[in-house]
Amino acid sequence: METITYLDFERIDIRVGTIVEAKPFPEAKKPAIQLWVDFGGALGVKKSSAQITVHYSPDRLIGRQVVAVVNFPARQIGPFMSEVLVLGVPDENGAVVLLKPDLHVPDGGRMF
Repeated sequence: METITYLDFERIDIRVGTIVEAKPFPEAKKPAIQLWVDFGGALGVKKSSAQITVHYSPDRLIGRQVVAVVNFPARQIGPFMSEVLVLGVPDENGAVVLLKPDLHVPDGGRMF
């Protein structure tokens, strides 16, 4: 993988937010959940489509804090506009495990 500078890293806006709504996304090509994440302040609530159905169900995601890239361009995924990229890492089988802070932190906090 190519080495980047700290300035490159600073261009990526990664923030913490709280999931306020989550719904199944049956129209997605791959199993996914539609998320509405509240980043507080000026960012407010943003939408994301996440392929996280192996470990998560919509009803158990409400109130959970997640980490997301908030400055990528929005992407149309079927009938849904995904505005942020919620971050995760693969488990031993490749299924997504969401990243979250160890402690509750204010929504909108920027990763550094």
